[in-house]
Amino acid sequence: MNQDPFAELKKRQREMWASFAPTAMFTTPVAGHLVKFAQVAPGEAVLDVGTGTGVVALTAARAGARVTALDLTPALLEEARANARIAGLEDIVWTEGDAEQLPYADASFDVVLSQFGHMFAPRPEITIAEMRRVLKPGGRIAVATWPPEHLIGCMFALIGRYSPPPPAGASPPPQWGNPATVKERLGAHFDPPFFERGIMAFPALSIEHYRHFMERSIGPMQKLVESLATEPEKLATLRDEFAALVAPYYSDNVVRQDYLLTRAQAR
Repeated sequence: MNQDPFAELKKRQREMWASFAPTAMFTTPVAGHLVKFAQVAPGEAVLDVGTGTGVVALTAARAGARVTALDLTPALLEEARANARIAGLEDIVWTEGDAEQLPYADASFDVVLSQFGHMFAPRPEITIAEMRRVLKPGGRIAVATWPPEHLIGCMFALIGRYSPPPPAGASPPPQWGNPATVKERLGAHFDPPFFERGIMAFPALSIEHYRHFMERSIGPMQKLVESLATEPEKLATLRDEFAALVAPYYSDNVVRQDYLLTRAQAR
């Protein structure tokens, strides 16, 4: 019997994020920022949690690290392997797995990275404990997350208002973008964290183009739109709210998506 109370949620996440691959190309500059911020050095053993299509893993490998990468979604790992073949970086170890149950020995890695991945695991305390467990003494964690007060965090809140409630005890992903919350969560296992901010530039010919892309490529948005197919008035209201949300972040054919980087050293 599966004892994980969030097994069904994770099953839905595995299926939901299978459509994410087209979005990954827009996150590649963020991956460069994250790997630099993490101070990844040649020869270090690096784990990328929630690797998706491998943009962080490949960036760290190009920096000379020995990289292992994990994701819950098999379809994204296939994309990651293809990206690695194109880049000529086929020494990366790709693993299907769960951020709350990392399938690695204690003290295996110098650095643990995650770009918009670990934040979707439902129990932050378990995810943090697992990341700390697989880090060597003095190792470090570095992650990229979406702040709750900016576009993507607000977008997830909008989706949440139209969707069934998550299982009891599941933490909202954008909480990982609040520095005070992050500092509190890391406090038991890590030294005080360093923070840095950035903006991911997402090109779009119009807000409607951006919405159309998100509805096809961002799992939670895609599933919500599908669920409202028989409620056209409700769907139209959602789309109007979405456009109003995006408008302040859109100019000169770019949607600006603010993100937060966090780095901390293990105690």
